[in-house]
This record gives sequence, structure tokens and C-alpha cells, in this order.
Amino acid sequence: MHNDLRAHRRDAAAEAATTWTDLADNPYRADRDRIVVSPFFARLGGVTQVVSAAGSGLLHNRLTHSLKVAQVARAIADRLLASPDSAELVGKLGGLDPVVAQAAAYAHDLGHPPFGHLGEQVLDRIARHRFGLADGFEGNAQTFRILTTTDVRGPSGVGLDLTAAVRAAVLKYPWARLHRPDPHPSKMPNPPRGAAEPGDAPGTGSAKFCVYSSELDDFEQARAPFVSIIEPWQQTIEASVMDTGDDIAYAIHDLQDFHRIGVLQHAPVAAELTEWLATGLELAEMDSATLAAQARRPGRSLELLRRRMHARDGWIVDDDAFTAAVARVRRELVDGLLVRGFDGSTEAEQATAAFSAAWTKRLVDGVIVVESPTTRSGHVSLRQAQWHEVQVLKFVHRTFVLLRPELALHQRGQASLVTSLVDALDAWLGDRDEESRLPRRLHDLVELAHSEFTGLAATAPELLVGATGEPVTGADEVAGLARGRAVIDFVASLTDKQAVTLLDALSGRSSQPWSDSFVL
Repeated sequence: MHNDLRAHRRDAAAEAATTWTDLADNPYRADRDRIVVSPFFARLGGVTQVVSAAGSGLLHNRLTHSLKVAQVARAIADRLLASPDSAELVGKLGGLDPVVAQAAAYAHDLGHPPFGHLGEQVLDRIARHRFGLADGFEGNAQTFRILTTTDVRGPSGVGLDLTAAVRAAVLKYPWARLHRPDPHPSKMPNPPRGAAEPGDAPGTGSAKFCVYSSELDDFEQARAPFVSIIEPWQQTIEASVMDTGDDIAYAIHDLQDFHRIGVLQHAPVAAELTEWLATGLELAEMDSATLAAQARRPGRSLELLRRRMHARDGWIVDDDAFTAAVARVRRELVDGLLVRGFDGSTEAEQATAAFSAAWTKRLVDGVIVVESPTTRSGHVSLRQAQWHEVQVLKFVHRTFVLLRPELALHQRGQASLVTSLVDALDAWLGDRDEESRLPRRLHDLVELAHSEFTGLAATAPELLVGATGEPVTGADEVAGLARGRAVIDFVASLTDKQAVTLLDALSGRSSQPWSDSFVL
């Protein structure tokens, strides 16, 4: 049944693509439009980027982020195609359609669960330790699962029936957690970015990956047109454009938003960058243990970043370029934007917009195509100067937004909420007296996962392994894995607010009947 379902999906996708070609010049527009009208895309407006808006007043969410990534990705694609030299190389490497890059950018965060990366980490631990799912949970792999399996807006009613190009373009980390490709990229002497980041214990595979075992056939079909063009672990050109656009949007637009709502403060950022520029030579002579112990003192964290960059990315790191990047960010972000603060005035809005436009242009203009990139980079990358600037901007974002101590209170509460919600739903699934009253979506997800895992157990048991790493073949074990995957799918599809209100309802803390049809 599993294989029949996939074959039907591929046939329907081919038919849909043919029909669309009769209506428009670009078949990928249908893919883009299906993604944009999907309820999974709409829900991103209620999924936090950093910390829940309901809990802290932060307005940033994954929908605004995805829109910005799509804007930048389209600009990168247009620029590369406008240059005869880069356009010729792009053609040799598999081609670049701006609409494909744009569609991938819209789709790239569909799989992120409530409460941002915190929710992702909690669901991964629960999936592996409680439900015995060796694949665990990963936001990028969940995105691919939504596009190919759990959304139902495509002609086949299973997934969105997207073209191979768009499915391949969402694969930022084109490998599975453990099994594909063989040999696994994590075993390479210098592994690709993400492949060498382990799970929370030895043998748990890569922490970053883009496909679960249940979607490997869709993954391999999407990658098939590129097997003779790029390496198994490399992104397609369009995926590389999307990934670079994601980095740029994260580095610039996210900082801009946090400045606008008063989270990014001038004083601590200025102190960190100024101190490193003034005492960098002295800091370079300190041992790493001392630096780590003094991490709260200005300049120390930035020096630790410089050392990590040398350790991980020696192919491009240069101390002079790093110093120039710190100086530029100090001048244009700290002295040029943050020093003014943000008071909602026309002048403040214009300054913020000018900062964003100037930096976006600078970074997009720094995008290049490389025929034989290092394993740590895609075919589409940034010139050395802009690459260092992005690293410094991302450092500011991480250090002065993501790691703010006051966020820990909200995040600990959100982790507890996700765990409690999984517990409550799992208990409901185990209650035979209530089986007929399960939410319809949860019931359908259990049936879908059971069909998939039964098919894997019969045709590819080596891919269906439990927490011990041994193949799962018994009917009860298969049913248990399917139940776990369904609960994880269900919780991952909620917005922050839906997760909170659903747990309130299940805990008896809400006096109002639940009426959200997307959940029920």
C-alpha cells in the first residue's frame, strides 16, 4: 500500500504538471501557489521565530521570515541569471528557475513546530526517547513530509504533488538522519554543514537532515535528475539560493525587526564589538578556557566566535576580513542604527528601512557561483568579505536576542507545555473508551503513519528501526511507532496559541468548548 500510494502520487504530479503547462509558461508557478495557499503556510503567522509573541510581546514569526527569505532568494536568482558568466555555470550545475527558488523559500519553514527551535528540540527528544522513533523530529524533514505526505491539497490528495525541482530545492540538508546517502555525509573527513552536528547521544545520527525514512522514495525521486551533476550531499543550485537567502534574511531582516520592537539594545552590542576591536590582540593570546569563563565580559564572546570560525571554516576565514566585518557592523549597525533607538517616528522607520535595503543589496551583490565548492558550502555562496559580515551579524542576533536571559523563563515553560501536550494526546490515543471521539486529524494521521510503517516493515525493514537500532517488524511495535509519529505530526502542525489552548482544554482549565476545525 505504501509503494502504491507513492506511485499514485508521482503519476498525479506528472499529470498536474502537464495540465499546468497548458495554462502557463512556467509549471513551477502551480507549485508556488499550492504552497502559499496551504494552511500549513498560513499557520506560520502563529509560529514564533524566537519566543512566543503571546508570552513576551515579540512580534516576529515564521511567516514574516519566510516572506523575506522568498524576497531575497528571488533577488539572488535574478542577479545570477543576469550575469552571462554565472548563468552559464548555473546551467551546467542543473539550472536555476527564480520561481523554484521562491517556492522553496516560501516552503522552507513549514515543518517548524510551535515555539521555534525550542519546540523542535523538545519534540525530537520525545520522538526518540519516548516513542522509539530513530528519525526523531527535525523541522526540515517535517517540511518535506508536509509537502509530500501530510498536506492534502495536491491532485492526489496526499501531499502537494510538487515537481521534483521544487522538492529538491527545499532540501537544505540532502540526507537522512542515519541511512541515506551511503556513505553518510557525517562520515566524510570534512562533513557538510549540518551533517556533523550530532544528536544528543552517540549513534543518534545527524541533528540536521531533510528526510525521514518514510519519505525516502520521494526524496530519491526528487534528487534523481541531479545525480550525474552534483554530489549526493550537495544542495541543488535552487536549494543553495534558498539557503543563502535564509542566511541573509536571518542576518539582516530579523535584526531589523528586533530593533523595531526594542529587543536589540545599543549598549551591550556596542560594548562587545568595541572591546574586541580595541583589545583583539590581547584577547587572541588568552586560552579558550579563560575566555569561556569570562564570556559575559565584552569582547570575549566575539573572540570565541573567531576561533570557532577558524576551526570549522578554514577554507574561507581570514582575520583581516573578520576585523573589517566587525568594524563595518560596528559602524553601520551600532553607530548608524541602534544608537538612534526606535520611537516609531517617520525618521526612525526611514533609518531602519535604509539600513535593511543597503545591507540586503550589499550581501546579494556579494553572491557568487562556485563550480567546485568546499564541502562546507553550497555552489551558491558569498564572497569572503560578505561571508564574514553575515557571521558577525548572526553573532549579534544570537548573542543579544536568542541568548537573552529573560527568554529562558518563557522557554522553560514552553518546553513543559509541549511535553504535557504530547502526554495528554498519547493518553487519549490509549483510551479505548474514547477512541471514537479522537480529533479527526489525529485519527487520520495515525492511519497514515500505520500504513507507511507497515509498508516499510514489509519492504525495507532496515529503515524502520526502533530506539535500539534494531529493525522493527512486529505488528504491535509498528503500531506503537505509528502512534508516536502521528502524535508528533499533530503537535508539530499547531500554532503557538493552538498548543496553549488545546492543552488548557485537555487539562480542564478551559470552560469553553474546543472549536478549532483545523485541529479537530
